[in-house]
Amino acid sequence: MTIRLLDPTTINRIAAGEVVERPASAVKELVENALDAGSTQIDITIRDGGQSLIVVRDNGSGMSRDDLELAVERHATSKLPDDDLMNISTMGFRGEALPSIGSVSRLSLTSHDVTTNQAWILSVEGGQKHDVIPANLTKGTIVEVRDLFFATPARLKFLRTPKTEQGHIVDVVTKIALANPTVGFSLRDETRQLFDYAPADSLKDRLADVLGADFVQNALGIEGARDYAHVSGYVGLPTLHRSTNQHQYLFVNGRPVQDKLLGGAVRAAYADLVARDRHPMLVLSLTLPTDYLDVNVHPAKTEVRFQDTQLIRNLIVSTVRQHLTQVSHLTSTTIHQAAMDAIQLFEPRGEHRRPSSFVHMTTEHNHSHGGHHGTPKGFTTYAPQKAFETMGAHVLEARRVFSEPDPMDIMLNDDTSIGYLGRAVAQVYETYIVSQTETDMIITDQHAAHERLTYEKMKRQLSDHGVVKQSLLIPEIVEVTEPQREALLELRTELETLGLTIDAFGLTSIQIKELPSLLAGVDAKALLQDIADQLTHMSPTLTLQEKVYEICAELSCKGSIKAGRKLSVPEMNQLLRDMEITPFSGQCNHGRPTYIKLRKADIEKLFGRT
Repeated sequence: MTIRLLDPTTINRIAAGEVVERPASAVKELVENALDAGSTQIDITIRDGGQSLIVVRDNGSGMSRDDLELAVERHATSKLPDDDLMNISTMGFRGEALPSIGSVSRLSLTSHDVTTNQAWILSVEGGQKHDVIPANLTKGTIVEVRDLFFATPARLKFLRTPKTEQGHIVDVVTKIALANPTVGFSLRDETRQLFDYAPADSLKDRLADVLGADFVQNALGIEGARDYAHVSGYVGLPTLHRSTNQHQYLFVNGRPVQDKLLGGAVRAAYADLVARDRHPMLVLSLTLPTDYLDVNVHPAKTEVRFQDTQLIRNLIVSTVRQHLTQVSHLTSTTIHQAAMDAIQLFEPRGEHRRPSSFVHMTTEHNHSHGGHHGTPKGFTTYAPQKAFETMGAHVLEARRVFSEPDPMDIMLNDDTSIGYLGRAVAQVYETYIVSQTETDMIITDQHAAHERLTYEKMKRQLSDHGVVKQSLLIPEIVEVTEPQREALLELRTELETLGLTIDAFGLTSIQIKELPSLLAGVDAKALLQDIADQLTHMSPTLTLQEKVYEICAELSCKGSIKAGRKLSVPEMNQLLRDMEITPFSGQCNHGRPTYIKLRKADIEKLFGRT
C-alpha cells in the first residue's frame, strides 16, 4: 500500500476530533480566544445545545484582514512570539481551534480592526475558505458556528440530547467565569437567558453569582505559598458537601483544569472530615511560574504537568487543612436552616388528626408532666420529620436526666466558661443532647460527637508515642478469610501503633492480644472483623497513612458512646465542653454533622412571638 499525504481538510477534521469533542469544546475555545483578545464582556448564544448554532461576541481588540485570513489556517497563532512552549501566558497557543471548528461546521468570523477602524467577515464551510469581505461591526469580534459536525455526520451520533449538551456548555462557561471574575459573561439559548454575570470586583462577588449565597456564607477564604507556588481561593466547610465533585473548581494560572494530582490533594485535605462518597465544595486557584509547568499536554488544554508534584500537593493539603482547623468547630448554616425548614406549620386537615405529638418531660422517677392540653388553631398535632427522621415517629419524648440539684450541676451552672454549645438541659431518645445558650438551642448527636473526640485523641496519641494499650487476660481468637488474614498481618505494625496488637493463630485465624485503652469494653471480635472487612475493600490508591487513619476512624466509631446510652447532666456538659476544644468537632469521622443549631429568634417566629 502506497504512503501518501492527507489533504489539509482531512487533516483538520482529524484534529477536530481531539479539539472539538462536543459543542461545549467549541464554546470553550472561542471564549478563551475572546479572553486572549482582552475582552471585558463576552456574550454567548446557543441553539439546540450548540449543535445548530453557537454565537460568541466579545469587545476585545479584534483582528485585521490579514490576521482574519491566517486565523483559520492550522497552527497559525499570535500567542507564541518566541515559539517557547515553556512560557505560555495565554489561554490558547496551539493555533488549532478555529481551523478545526471550520472544518466540521459552517463558520463565520466578523471582526473590527482597531488600527484601521474597519470590520471584515470571513466564512469557512466544511473546511472550504471563502473570500474576506467588508462587514459592519463597531467593536470586537463575533464568531458564528452553525450546523456543528455537519461535515462529519458520524460524530453527530455521539452527541447527547440538546439539554445534556447545554449542560456541558453551562459548566464550561461557569468555570471560565470563576477564573475571570472581572470579565462579564452572559449565556442564553433560543428561549431564555441562562445566566448573566456582570463584571465583579473580586472572586467572592462572582462566587455569590455562580455558587449562591449558601456557599459564600459557609466558605473560608484561604491563601498560602511555598517556594515559587501560591494557592488561594475559597473552600467550603466539611459539612457543606455534594454527591459529585462538579462543585470543585480548580484553576492553574487562570486555566480551568481536571488534574488527578489536585483532586487527590483536595481529598487528602478533607480526609476524615467528609464521607468518601461525598465531595466538598471549593474554588482553588494555583499560580506558579510558567517554566515550572507544562500545559502542552493535550489539545483540549485541560491537563497540566508540574515539575515538582510533591511541593504542589503539600501546599494545597497544608493550606486547606490549616484554614479548616481554625474554624473546625463550625457546621454549615445550610444544616441549621434545613432543620428550621422542616418545622412547618399547617392548618389541620380534618378530625382524623390525633393530638399525639406533645412533648413529654419525665424526671428520673418517671413522674409524668405531659397531657392533653388541646391544639391551638392553625397548628397541627404531628411533629416535623424532614430533618428529624432519625428521631422516630410523631411523639417527641424528652427525658429529664436530673431531679434533685446535684453539686456538680451547681458548679457547672456557675461556670462562666460555658462555650458556644451552651448548657445541657435534656437528653432526647437517649441519643441527642439538648443544650441552650442565650441565643440558640443546640441538638447534639452524642455518638457522632464522641466519635470525633475519640478519633482526635487517638491521632494525638499516635503522633506522640503511640496509642495506649490494654492487654487482654485471654487473647480473643477471630476466624477470617485468607485475604483478610493477609491484609491484617501486612499492617500488623501499623495496627500495633493504634493500640491493636494481633498475631497469626493457626492457618485461618487471628488472635487479639491488646486493645486500645480508649476502647475499654468494646467487642474485640466484632471490631477486628469490621477492620478486616474494611481492609479488603480499601482502595489500592490509598497511602499507608490514609489506611491507618481509616482504621483509626473505625476504632473510634466502635469505641464511642452509643446511641441509646443514658447520660447524666455532668456527662453531657463534659461532652459539650470537650467538643468546644477539639479540632473538627463540627462533624464526625464520616462527615456527618455532630450538632444542629436553632436560633431562639427563629423558634419565636414559629410561635408568632415576634
